[in-house]
Amino acid sequence: MKKLISMLALGAAVTFTSAASAAEHEVKMLNKGEKGAMVFEPDFIRAAPGDTVRFVPTDKGHNAEAIKGMLPEGVTSFKGKFNEEIVVTLDKEGIYGIKCAPHYAMGMVALIAVGEPVNLDEAKAVKHAGKAKTVFGELFGLSVAAK
Repeated sequence: MKKLISMLALGAAVTFTSAASAAEHEVKMLNKGEKGAMVFEPDFIRAAPGDTVRFVPTDKGHNAEAIKGMLPEGVTSFKGKFNEEIVVTLDKEGIYGIKCAPHYAMGMVALIAVGEPVNLDEAKAVKHAGKAKTVFGELFGLSVAAK
């Protein structure tokens, strides 16, 4: 009986330690932020596997959704509804590209680097419209510099 109780206690400790070590990052969806109009703030996050990102529609008219070709292999794509929070759990290492659908060409994009950037080349190869191309150029520079 003592052995069973010890094993249960150990299991609970491991579970609570793992849950406690996962971080939640908050990203605001804004009409105007520090970097200008129509932005995610912050637009770059370095995270660990198991972390979550909460996209908060601080201003109306925004959503957060994955960009095709900019997710690690095996990650299910996601698409948040307009004017609603969406929480994404970052289960796998790699680069996650995010956009606000109506403001994508205006450069409302974000980049999340989780652990090792295993899909960096594939994510960089994705073509972008308008200002999103410029913003991603800057964000990819941050992902490499922050390593």
